Amino acid sequence: QVQLVESGGGLVQPGGSLSLSCAASGDIFRLISMGWYRQVPGKERELVAVITSGGSTNYGDSVLGRFTISREYAQNLVYLQMNSLKPEDTAVYYCNARVYSSNRELLDPWGQGTQVTVSS
Repeated sequence: QVQLVESGGGLVQPGGSLSLSCAASGDIFRLISMGWYRQVPGKERELVAVITSGGSTNYGDSVLGRFTISREYAQNLVYLQMNSLKPEDTAVYYCNARVYSSNRELLDPWGQGTQVTVSS
């Protein structure tokens, strides 16, 4: 079992900044990637940003240039720095990881989600 715990959501004004963090723990043999997705009611979950163990990153088009993902893989931590926030960034943000467990099983756990609200 692998657990992901997110923190850092909240309310921020348009144009403001917010950072999220996610810690992975449990039966982790090898961490392949960690990332962030977001979802609003009535819509599908969408990619925000992903970072691989090698440091490669991929961003959703709507956040490119405004959000930055980073990681401390030695501690199984991933961060999301969100700048120039817009009301349309309002969503529940979910942490995701792809890991191999000790028995070489590929796992795809999700965090419980943290609310980000951008409003004046």
